[in-house]
Amino acid sequence: MDAARTPDRRPAQAAAILIALGVFLVDTLTPLEGAVAVLYVVVVLIAARAFSRRGVILAAGLCLALTATAYLASHGPAAFGSPLLRCFVSLAAVGITTALALRHKADAAVLAEQARLLDLTHDAVFVRDARGAITFWNRGAEEFYGWPAAEVMGCVAHDLLRTVLPAERDAIMAELLRTGRWEGELVQTVGAGRTVVVESRWALQRDAGGAALAVLETNTDVTERKRTFAALVESERRYRSIFDNTRVSILQQDWSGAKAALDALRAAGVRDVAAHLAGDPDLAARLRRSVRVVDVNAVTLRLFGAPDRHALTGSLDALLQEGDQTFPKALAALADGEAFFEGETLVRTLDRGTVPVLFGIGFPADPAGLDCVLVHAIDITERRQAQEALLGVQAELAHAARVSTLGELTATLAHEINQPLAAVVTNGEAALRWMRREVPDLDEVGAAVTRVVANGNRAGAIVARIRGFLTKAPPRPEWLDLPEMIGEAAQLLERELARHDVTLRLSLAAGLPPVKGDRVQLQQVVINLMLNGIQAMTAVRERPRVLSVQAAGQEDAQVRVDVIDSGDGLDPEAAERVFQPFFTTKRDGMGMGLAICRSTVEAHGGRLWVSDAGPGAAFHFTLPASEARAA
Repeated sequence: MDAARTPDRRPAQAAAILIALGVFLVDTLTPLEGAVAVLYVVVVLIAARAFSRRGVILAAGLCLALTATAYLASHGPAAFGSPLLRCFVSLAAVGITTALALRHKADAAVLAEQARLLDLTHDAVFVRDARGAITFWNRGAEEFYGWPAAEVMGCVAHDLLRTVLPAERDAIMAELLRTGRWEGELVQTVGAGRTVVVESRWALQRDAGGAALAVLETNTDVTERKRTFAALVESERRYRSIFDNTRVSILQQDWSGAKAALDALRAAGVRDVAAHLAGDPDLAARLRRSVRVVDVNAVTLRLFGAPDRHALTGSLDALLQEGDQTFPKALAALADGEAFFEGETLVRTLDRGTVPVLFGIGFPADPAGLDCVLVHAIDITERRQAQEALLGVQAELAHAARVSTLGELTATLAHEINQPLAAVVTNGEAALRWMRREVPDLDEVGAAVTRVVANGNRAGAIVARIRGFLTKAPPRPEWLDLPEMIGEAAQLLERELARHDVTLRLSLAAGLPPVKGDRVQLQQVVINLMLNGIQAMTAVRERPRVLSVQAAGQEDAQVRVDVIDSGDGLDPEAAERVFQPFFTTKRDGMGMGLAICRSTVEAHGGRLWVSDAGPGAAFHFTLPASEARAA
């Protein structure tokens, strides 16, 4: 209790001393025959409020001593009778009053200690009498409601606080009177005008006859807790709305068991979890069974053909195919502390079918949240069908591109040679007519033959020019990013790679200088070499079909491209003749592809050759690079 709440006792102490002195003087100096000393009771009562327990005892002792002194001074030690009786009555009154005052003071001390403890609590505690008027108001109530105790004493509590009860007042009071207690939530208004929600507990105090005397009310502010709970409920509602109404399949899964097993592997010294799981498929299967599907949304029900959520909850193992390779990778990602993992896989529907899905797993940073891992999945059946169709179109385009080179050459040859050949025929027929005349006109015949020779030479020049185009005729130049061009060629051959089960490995060095050349022609070279490599591995069964395309710079300002397959390779005779026109190792081949490739590369200032890659074949070509352009 602070000084503001402790009354000043000095006036009462002074009054007690003055009254004691006055009673003594009256009892000693006046001839009154009454029990004047009984008035010392007033001094004891005042002392009980103004002094400590020790002070009360001292004050009572002083009063007793003054009573005896006044008796001896007034009557002497030999006086008996009524004076002595009055003295004993006064002494008994002072003693009894002192005992009662000390007991009251002890009770008051207990109550004060209890009040002090109530002041220490952060809850608002106050006492209201049977009329509802406030008789006690602790420090917590002062701080919470904003009114000091002196201002609220005697005020009707629920009128002051504008309390809104959760039920009818009569019903609440009936329960309080019946049980002696009541608990509930109240809405009240504090001194600043702010509305608060409190968790209230009432305890009824009864008098000796059992009648209601007072109510001890304890109120705890739960406004923020209610607001937080309401926000949590709203957040849960929004989450559930998003979870149920999104058009993406969402599965809520529990990965805590799998994480515990992975932590045990780490503790046992396993560093490469992916390699360990690859070597222990039984462990991967057990971990897959340990992952539990907790909840799914409506899209997931449609995806798996499930009638309700309970049909899909349980082990994840029931939804994945045997031999699925994405789950061990997801475990490795979890073990490495990655926050997200994405992949493609086939899931099993309830009608024993399969659906291709693209999925993503978000792992929470806090391991305690692994019991609520969200997995998003998208049905990519239509996308795969579209990819298949696109790859088919790309394959047709690649085939058309392969044929178009020869087609363009054939059309050019026919167009360019047709004119001089027609002129040769015309001039030859003219020469014959001049020779068949009765008198041959040899001058005209010579002129016609001369034109025949000229047009023949013209046709030869055209053939030479076309041959030059196939060998060293300069292409239409532009600056090319070789890795980008190779990447585009690889995209065109995705269908062929998939159809022949070939794995493509691209190793394209970063920062390669550009090359100058015709994009279509050079890309057709890359496509032709890659396609030949794919087709060369058709008969391979005992080893993986791998096609490697590498691009790197060389010290002689050249960029080198290598196309390496894992087929059966070329025998020495075929390797010598593979670039000759019309030579082919395929049953339905035309023998023009590699010949045109070599002529195209050489026309760009490069070189094309083949080597043994054991077991496959490796085709290499170089092109001049421009270091100045790259800079």
